Amino acid sequence: MNRLLRAAAAALALAAPWALAQDANLARNLAATCANCHGTNGAARGDMKVLAGVPADKLIAMFNDYRNGNQPASIMHQIAKGYSEEQVRLIAGYFAAQQPRK
Repeated sequence: MNRLLRAAAAALALAAPWALAQDANLARNLAATCANCHGTNGAARGDMKVLAGVPADKLIAMFNDYRNGNQPASIMHQIAKGYSEEQVRLIAGYFAAQQPRK
């Protein structure tokens, strides 16, 4: 039984990156979780930070500042800890490709 569990765990570990790569909408779906605060496609209104059109490397740096506690936030520091590095790259790439509101 132990051998079977190890084999299943190994198969899942090997399949996980492949599954992420297969979902063409994964970046959009992950970014959709940001819409409540940052607006649809990152086009925020009011005092919230606009994410649309911001270069991906800048978004990743901002995200990591929240994750590491270097940027004050009410909730963003907790949200940032829930994403893997790959997910952060996908989200940042998605928002970087969006057109900012004019």
